[in-house]
Amino acid sequence: MKKGLSILLIVIFALSVFASTEFYVVKSGDTVSKISQTTGVSVNDIISFNNLNKNGLIKVGQKLRLVPAYTKKDLNEQMVMALNWYQTSGEMKALSYQAFNVAKMIYDNDMKNNTSTEKRAVIVDIDETIFNNSPADAEHIGKDTSYPTGWKEWCEAAVAKALPGAVDFLNYVVKNGGDVYYISNRSDSLKEATIKNLKAEGFPEADVEHVLLKTTTSDKGPRREIVEKDHRVVLLMGDNLNDFTSMYRHKSLEERNSIVDQDKDKFGIKFVVLPNPIYGDWEGAIYNGNWGMNPSEKNKARKDHIIKYEGK
Repeated sequence: MKKGLSILLIVIFALSVFASTEFYVVKSGDTVSKISQTTGVSVNDIISFNNLNKNGLIKVGQKLRLVPAYTKKDLNEQMVMALNWYQTSGEMKALSYQAFNVAKMIYDNDMKNNTSTEKRAVIVDIDETIFNNSPADAEHIGKDTSYPTGWKEWCEAAVAKALPGAVDFLNYVVKNGGDVYYISNRSDSLKEATIKNLKAEGFPEADVEHVLLKTTTSDKGPRREIVEKDHRVVLLMGDNLNDFTSMYRHKSLEERNSIVDQDKDKFGIKFVVLPNPIYGDWEGAIYNGNWGMNPSEKNKARKDHIIKYEGK
C-alpha cells in the first residue's frame, strides 16, 4: 500500500513539474505516447503543438513543445480594439441610436399605411442587439480562456446594460399596440436570469411568453414561426444575419455575402442590423465553420482573409 502511494505521489509530482514546463527534450527510447504519459499532455496535443506527422515521428535530442506556441491569451489580444470601440466610441452609441430610430420609422410607417387587423410584432435578438455584454468578453483579455467560460455566470448575474435607444423603442411598440418578442440563442436554462435582467433595464413584456431562448436548436426559424402564427412581424432586429432568416445558417463567407446582396432591399425596411465587431457567425465563416481550430490556426485564418495593399 505504501509503495503504491509512493509511486502515485511521484507520478503526480512529475505531472505537476511538466505542467509548468514549456518544452521536453526527447531521450532515447521515448515515443510520443510515452512522453504523453510522462507529461500529462495528450498525444494529439503534442503532435499539434509540434507539427509532427500523424505517426508522431520524433528523434533523440528533439525539443518538443508541451504548450501551444500561440495561445487563447494571445488570440484574445485581438479583441482589444473592438472592445475599445464598442465600449467607448461615440460612433457605436450613434449607430445604436440610429438603428432604433430607423426601427421606429419603420413601425410608424406600418401603423400609418398598413390596415391589417393582425396584431403587430417586433422580433429582437438580445445579446449585442439590446444588451451590451462586452464586459463579459473583456474578461478574457489577459487570460487563456474564451467563450463559453464565464458566460453562464455573467448571464446569471443579470447586470448587462441596455444599448442606447433600445428600451425607448420597444416600450414605444407596446404602447402603440404591438408585441415584442425576444428570440435569443441563450440557453433556455438562463430564461429566469434573462427576464430578471430585461426587467431591471426597463424592457417591456419581459416574461416567459415573450422571451424565446434556445432549447434543442440554434435555428431561430421555428421560434419566429411561433410568433408569426398570430402576429404580423413588422421588423426584426439583430447583430447576426441568422437573426433575420435561417437562409444564412452554416453558409460560407461567399454565400453569406451573396445572400446579403439578394436581401439588399430588406435592410432598413424589414431588417435592422446592430454593429458587433467582437464576435458572430461572420467569424465562424472565416474558419469555414471549424470553430475547433486551435488559436494559432484561428490567427492564421483571420489574417489570411485581410485584404492588404501591397504598394509598388
